[in-house]
Amino acid sequence: MEDDAPVIYGLEFQARALTAQTAETDAIRFLVGTQSLKFDNQIHIIDFDDENNIINKSVLVHPAGEIWHISASPADKSVLTTCYNKTSESRVVTCAAVWRMPPEWESGSHESPDDSSNNPQTLELLCHLDNTAHGNMACVLWEPMGDGSRVISLADNHAVLWDLQESSTKAAVSSSATLEGKGQLKFTSGKWSPHHNCTQLATANDTAIRGWDLRSMSQIYCIENAHGQLVRDLDFNPNKQYYLASCGDDCKVKFWDVRNVNEPVKSLEEHSHWVWSVRYNHSHDQLLLTGSSDSRVILSNMVSISSEPFGHLVDDDDLSDGEDGHQEEKSREPLQDSIIATYEEHEDSVYALEWSSADPWLFASLSYDGRLVINRVPRALKYRILL
Repeated sequence: MEDDAPVIYGLEFQARALTAQTAETDAIRFLVGTQSLKFDNQIHIIDFDDENNIINKSVLVHPAGEIWHISASPADKSVLTTCYNKTSESRVVTCAAVWRMPPEWESGSHESPDDSSNNPQTLELLCHLDNTAHGNMACVLWEPMGDGSRVISLADNHAVLWDLQESSTKAAVSSSATLEGKGQLKFTSGKWSPHHNCTQLATANDTAIRGWDLRSMSQIYCIENAHGQLVRDLDFNPNKQYYLASCGDDCKVKFWDVRNVNEPVKSLEEHSHWVWSVRYNHSHDQLLLTGSSDSRVILSNMVSISSEPFGHLVDDDDLSDGEDGHQEEKSREPLQDSIIATYEEHEDSVYALEWSSADPWLFASLSYDGRLVINRVPRALKYRILL
């Protein structure tokens, strides 16, 4: 019987990079990248066995510097990108590369508790996203639901669209855009929208959020002062094409309709320090996770601005139909937004969190001290949403 208790795993290294293995929809699997200055950096493959409530891990060597960002191919479960530090000519630069997990890793000795002694396999380098011209890599984004052949890199003030060719062993620049303006402009994060046939990108730089059309690489909207301080992260509502959530160093989480950039649709102020990460649930967009330097993870039920404001899927057409059941229409009030749970299992800044791609009710969060926590949406709420 599934249990709501958290399951905790310690990496023994500092870490801030986490992704769900997007192309894997059967196993509950997360990938974590370490930040170690002294040792080889590693990718920890975390498999969660939800029947027995235990974590099985495998370790792969990442033959490059500390990992700042990690992202998994939507199409090939053995392919991933990392952004990592490297020292060149006595200065530190952040680079990006595409890697493949060796085919043998799954047959490795999963269960042995001391698998550090069994020489771990090494990731195979497929290609570099060569950014000598483009500055320091902030992140690499895969085309959502794509075939794994298109990625975008954000580096300093450049957004570059790459085509991965020859089984991802070659990366060719397909187009690029540059952030123009005063001062040193730098992208901090971005999200490739799953809507509009995947032709749109949202980026954060300083306190602004910008939308881009990838066909012309031109800006389509700008929310100038989206947050009072740096914007840290963005996420698109998976079911409402114009809706976007953002979070930042002003401790706030904001919800935007990008057709009206003058003010947020809603704003939350539940964290007491910088908010590093915001994630919509892939199936139930009223469920929203945020993680912060206050060491807390908060699960919110943002039902009033979800695609199910009355507790079941409502289409705009249904509401404007008018002929069926006026009485019923009047009695239905939108449900109330609420904080569902605050998770306190971390003792350090929570830099990353992700929903599982295999189980919509399960998520992982990662704090800088290398603690990975797997939690579930409380069962009572799960049944309320489903029934």
